[in-house]
Amino acid sequence: MQNRYQRATIPAPRYGVPTRLTARPSTAGGHATCLRTDTGAAVPDVIQGTDRHPLEVGRTLFEYADAVSAAVPASCRRTGRCRECVVEVRQGLTSLSPRTPPEAYLKGGFRLACQAAIETTSQDVEFAIIRRRMRILESTETPATRLDPVVTADDMAVRYNGQPIDLRRANVLGLAVDIGTTTVVFRIIDLLTGAVVVGGALENPQRFGGSDVMTRISYEKDFPGAMRLALRRALNHELRDIYRATGIDRHEVYEAIIVANSTMRDLFFGIDIGPIGEFPYKSITEVAMLAGRTDSTWVRRRGHEVGLLMIPRGRVVGAPVIASHVGGDTAADLVAIEFATGQGIRMLIDIGTNTEVVVTDGTRFLAASCPAGPAFEGGLLRFGMPGADGAIESVRLEGEGFAFGTIGDVDPVGICGSGLVDVLAELRRARWMNEEGRFRDSLDEFLIAPAQGITFSRSDASLLAQAKAANACGQRILLRRLGVTADQVDRVYLAGGFANAVDVANAIEIGLLAPVPVERVVRVGNAALHGAAGLLLSKSRRDILDSLIGRIEHVELETEEDFFELFVDGCRFVPIAA
Repeated sequence: MQNRYQRATIPAPRYGVPTRLTARPSTAGGHATCLRTDTGAAVPDVIQGTDRHPLEVGRTLFEYADAVSAAVPASCRRTGRCRECVVEVRQGLTSLSPRTPPEAYLKGGFRLACQAAIETTSQDVEFAIIRRRMRILESTETPATRLDPVVTADDMAVRYNGQPIDLRRANVLGLAVDIGTTTVVFRIIDLLTGAVVVGGALENPQRFGGSDVMTRISYEKDFPGAMRLALRRALNHELRDIYRATGIDRHEVYEAIIVANSTMRDLFFGIDIGPIGEFPYKSITEVAMLAGRTDSTWVRRRGHEVGLLMIPRGRVVGAPVIASHVGGDTAADLVAIEFATGQGIRMLIDIGTNTEVVVTDGTRFLAASCPAGPAFEGGLLRFGMPGADGAIESVRLEGEGFAFGTIGDVDPVGICGSGLVDVLAELRRARWMNEEGRFRDSLDEFLIAPAQGITFSRSDASLLAQAKAANACGQRILLRRLGVTADQVDRVYLAGGFANAVDVANAIEIGLLAPVPVERVVRVGNAALHGAAGLLLSKSRRDILDSLIGRIEHVELETEEDFFELFVDGCRFVPIAA
């Protein structure tokens, strides 16, 4: 991926406060503050990303998105029936028309773009699209060498576990899907050769239900099925486009493997997620297994039962959870890196809204989930965004300004996780921010991209500090439980889209990653998706995973006596204590 580096010179006064804007305190929740002219007069606009257009009574947010060529998904000709054009109104909600009946399931600042119209012009109105196409990670896995899929084919039929389910077709395909809290990534794979046919990625449209799993669990109680429907429609929309572009017949897709954390998986399959939000925080499938009513936490359905765009009688399989919030995505990570058979002291870190950490010395296996929240995936921050086109993904200080690289070689519209790590590390090295996150000269924000008005605030730093602390606690506690220090770790596997782009040295310097020698850190890309593909292509890998899960000890971080002290210490922007 090529970066486009841009030189951003910060005007006086020093350290980033631009002269064209009024210096202002940061606002809670990442909400915008009105930009003002040099004379101080407010200029009411509709703002989408870095684009601004004058307010006009009667125009919908969908029309404003059209004006800036921002793609808002919809398939009902803007009647509100499809519920696909959800946008987040970050500012000026009271200037919009009242909610219509199709919007009854939306809370807070979320609206349907086709229903929300400008009603008054007294203040800026800012909105963000919540279903964007995301950057697809390039594969770092080697070509499949072990093919023993459950789906097979001979001259006469396509078979599932040896039983015929269809006449022989030209293509015999499978679908691997990684459903994250923030993003959804998938691949269509030839089950007979192991080749990846095509892939795609999108922003998880369920954000209207909350930015983390606990708030989504609460939302599901009030509006059961709304988030599941949103995800199903979004995923099928992407699949339909790909099928049309490639000539794939949906009836050629015979099996889908779904990997996700416990909440996202059960939500996809329509399983009650309420128990995951209450002590002992376990999926219904895990409770059933522990009670002896089932022998595993795998979930199996037919294609038509979950409404997935594939052959209706095909199988949709949810990967097993490990324990509590450590779900099938982590299980798939372990498949991808062959964690069960490696040598030495190893640690897997999959950084996301919920960060999972697994460590082993070859004898014991320990796992924990760290409730990091969405900050490092762009959530809640004023200019935060996931890894899509226009995201600033790398930053460095040059004199009095910042140089940055963007995804897609386009103008910046926000900052994604790897860029945020760079900003923090650069501010610390220059001593423009202290270890508690306070800015030099009592400033409230720094201007990162002057032309677009993209800033980084003290509020942003505070949110990142808390997310970082959760990650740090998980690594410290598991290594301590295993009886080893960071410098004894032979290999760290860094998984996930954010981890694939992050500067490891910077992440260690600010205390996001344990101080393991950089040369021992291996990026494994989207290991969850790689693992899903491995499970799709190999029945024996499923058996190995079942055996490994039975050996993993789950650690509840909050039960540690000194958890609070470790968390507070982890909020400082300093390396994690070895």
